Amino acid sequence: MRTFPITGRIKRFASVFRDNGYSLFVVGGAVRDFLLGLGNSDLDFTTDARPEEVIALFRTVIPTGIAHGTVTVIFEGEHYEVTTFRSEGEYKDGRRPSSVTFIPSLEEDLKRRDFTINAFAASAITGKIVDNHNGEQDLKDGIIRAIGNPYERFDEDALRIMRAARISGKLNFTIEERTFNAMGTLKENLRLVSVERLHDELVHLVKSAYPKKGFEYLHASGALAVILPELAQGDGVLQKGFHHEDVLQHSLTTCQKAADIGSSVHVRLAALFHDIGKTATRKPDGDRFSFHNHEIVGEALTKTILRRLKASNEEIDTVSHLVRHHMFTYTPEMTDSAVRRFIVRVGIEHIEDLFKLRIADQMAISGRADTDLLDEFSKRINGIISSDDALSIKDLAIGGNDLLALGIPKGKRIGQTLQYLLETVLDDPAQNTKEQLFRIALAYQELCGFTSD
Repeated sequence: MRTFPITGRIKRFASVFRDNGYSLFVVGGAVRDFLLGLGNSDLDFTTDARPEEVIALFRTVIPTGIAHGTVTVIFEGEHYEVTTFRSEGEYKDGRRPSSVTFIPSLEEDLKRRDFTINAFAASAITGKIVDNHNGEQDLKDGIIRAIGNPYERFDEDALRIMRAARISGKLNFTIEERTFNAMGTLKENLRLVSVERLHDELVHLVKSAYPKKGFEYLHASGALAVILPELAQGDGVLQKGFHHEDVLQHSLTTCQKAADIGSSVHVRLAALFHDIGKTATRKPDGDRFSFHNHEIVGEALTKTILRRLKASNEEIDTVSHLVRHHMFTYTPEMTDSAVRRFIVRVGIEHIEDLFKLRIADQMAISGRADTDLLDEFSKRINGIISSDDALSIKDLAIGGNDLLALGIPKGKRIGQTLQYLLETVLDDPAQNTKEQLFRIALAYQELCGFTSD
């Protein structure tokens, strides 16, 4: 087996442990990714020194997870997370051990880990790699296999079910049959896992190179119906027309295509959820089905899902916004006024992502994307943006204070008038002068009967 590369700083760090009678190892994903020829600078360390002994070795140590044996050591300006070898007591809630026992044995510590390909350790002095569970062979075979009894591993922490799918999506690996069967048997335990942890694994899977593969494992095991029932309900919901896949498979394929073209995580999530409203809106329509307003229903469902998973407000707002507007249309006959209104409706900051979502959707339907119309639309949008046409109230030649000076009372009438002026300017940018907007504002007051308060 190859030797894990150890930098000079890491050797100096490990030497502090060695010189005081302890050992230090690099463990987990960094060693795995090295053996696969992948880059991974996120190093985790394990040691036979107890947490209080690690604290005594260094000047600055942060007790980040000291109850579970983890501290963060600051050494030569770098932060290193170090966990003491440990064994774990019974998992009574499917999430965390009832007790943690610090032990001197690296071999026993590696037994408690999830999968064989994550159970490597490399000496932080020599780089020699320890593989007690035939993980290197599983790497060569492209296999994800639980260590020991997979039912026990998933019963200990149900999140490992999602982690198996996520690693499959990252590496394009196959989940070993017994491990997969255990995922299905214990899928309900995912309800015991905190939604924050579920969200993190979901995002990691969506960001992977092969998200569709990971999601297909979750669906086949039944785990998808536990964590994302709204998405799983698209299974078997036929679309016909241009679509050759049901709603669920099309959603997974669109997410995969979004990954293939290097989209952001927000676009990938929107691709996963973009048709989630179709199950509730499907109606027969001749020899096919219609899904009127599925984007509106989908926006609401997307917000519900992401709020349930305690996603950030930015993620909730952006992803649901993309879902809401993914059905946009463009034709060469579209007026400049209509293009300006599209920009205002969608938001300049979302247009690139929305176009990527459309491309991924097209690729999922037909295997390729015809971008001629999108390219033309993009040129027209860029032309309007570069012309400095007013696209928001703040771009108007007059503001609220000007309307107050004109005699319009403070309150909702100011906002209503400004919105009316923006609509006017979107139709005809030439109207965006102080003199003209003053005249239009006064005329609007009369039109609405706002002659006096």
